[in-house]
Amino acid sequence: MLKRGLAHLATLAALSSVSAAALACEQLRMVTGGVVTQVTDGDTVVLDSGLVVRLIGTQAPKLPLGREGYPTWPLAPEAKIALETMVLNKPVRLGYGGEEVDRYERALAHVFVEGAEGEIWAQREMVAKGLARVYSFPDNRKCLDQLFAAEGQARMAGLGIWRDPYYSVRAADRPESFIDRAGHYELIEGRVLLADQRSGRVYLNFGRFWKEDFTAVIEAPALRLFKADDIDPVSLEGALVRIRGWVDDRDGPRIEITHPEQIEVLATQ
Repeated sequence: MLKRGLAHLATLAALSSVSAAALACEQLRMVTGGVVTQVTDGDTVVLDSGLVVRLIGTQAPKLPLGREGYPTWPLAPEAKIALETMVLNKPVRLGYGGEEVDRYERALAHVFVEGAEGEIWAQREMVAKGLARVYSFPDNRKCLDQLFAAEGQARMAGLGIWRDPYYSVRAADRPESFIDRAGHYELIEGRVLLADQRSGRVYLNFGRFWKEDFTAVIEAPALRLFKADDIDPVSLEGALVRIRGWVDDRDGPRIEITHPEQIEVLATQ
């Protein structure tokens, strides 16, 4: 069933007409954070307590940060400056909506800072400026509808990263154009030619030659999340969708789906 996917589309349409100042995520456990003393990059800050906070739900362009041979992604310096301007030396509140600490001992939180016209949700502001993408996890899925709406508006307006081909939404029916993007986080859009469940997983095929064409694979743990949300991914056959995730090159380019929010249903026909 596509109930949740269709409801998601309706939510995005409604949110697109709401002012940024009126948007807030009410599904979080809110705590006092502290003062931001350092901004590491466009999605990571350090508080006066020493706590490192990863702005969950978003992915800003990356800086090398001492990693040898790691490239600076386009607009990474601009993203860092934008976040610094927003939060540096200011007190923030933290909102938790899932797993709260990652393997690097960083807090996984939404960040809220007081602005001239009220409290600013840092994640939404960065996405709305086109300086971050929505980037979710199976154990952190709160408040994504608002972020998807902000990303959609920024993408349509060609703001920030959406002007740069590095971040272009790839066409699923042109796998040759992104086969070299293995190891990259990508948005890929197209119509599902075949949705097939085999050996405890679901394959969403976007071409007739599964060893060459783009495929999205939904493994058993993710299928349990789909079932809990009353979504049957097999019913996506024929739907126009946007897939987001890390590309690998096993039997052609593919993305593993770990939770439903990696699939945006754009049209069912």
